Amino acid sequence: MGRGRAARKAGPGAFNRRLGQGALYCGEKETGMSDDMPPPGALPSAGRPLLGLTVLAVEDSRFACEALRLLCLRSGARLRRADCLGAARRHLRAYRPGVVIVDLGLPDGRGEALIGALHRREPRPAVVLGSSGDDGAKLLALRAGADGFLAKPVASLSAFQQAILSRINDPARHALRALHDETVHPDPLALRDDLLHAAAMLAGRPDGAALDYAAQFLRGLARAAQDHGLEQAAGWLDARDAGGLGRARGLLQARIRAAARV
Repeated sequence: MGRGRAARKAGPGAFNRRLGQGALYCGEKETGMSDDMPPPGALPSAGRPLLGLTVLAVEDSRFACEALRLLCLRSGARLRRADCLGAARRHLRAYRPGVVIVDLGLPDGRGEALIGALHRREPRPAVVLGSSGDDGAKLLALRAGADGFLAKPVASLSAFQQAILSRINDPARHALRALHDETVHPDPLALRDDLLHAAAMLAGRPDGAALDYAAQFLRGLARAAQDHGLEQAAGWLDARDAGGLGRARGLLQARIRAAARV
């Protein structure tokens, strides 16, 4: 799921402020060190088992990334975001995050390519996880070299923490886990950002490649937001008929209006 230049003009600054630790977008310059480094005198604990870890989320959906931001915040981890393969590669040339979470459907290619490159990288990130809402995506991620997989929607605090802790080579963290499970609820403004982006993709006369990507984007967003209507809209786009495109546009506008009232 991706972000075009025109869509980013709609206000990434607000989302960056919500992200807190900073975000990285295609074509934008990364600032600040993001290597794993715990605060002076602080140690991981049951309340913050991922303290000191930096998580790079290669994720084009702002709604999905907002969920990851909340999960990292409650776990003590620092989050960085790249919304496409190009931004992720630029980030990785200068920084070495301990954990990388890669969405398989990205605007400039497949996430499996990045997972494979990370698997062969020296030094390799401690944990590489694939993520998607598509059926069958887990096997693709594991075959590419991922250590594990996060199925969307990613909302459970304990599941998120264990996906990382069970695979990290740090005995001091292995016994740590969430004191109680918690489900995070992303900011509805992030969902509206994604809906606006999807509507922009369907404006005018989108070609086959644009429709393929829009369908993939909507399907992932539908799983993350648990919205059956959006999943239907993805199916309409897959069908490649003018009536389906019109229905998808209408549904998106209805969702955008509803999100504006929240």
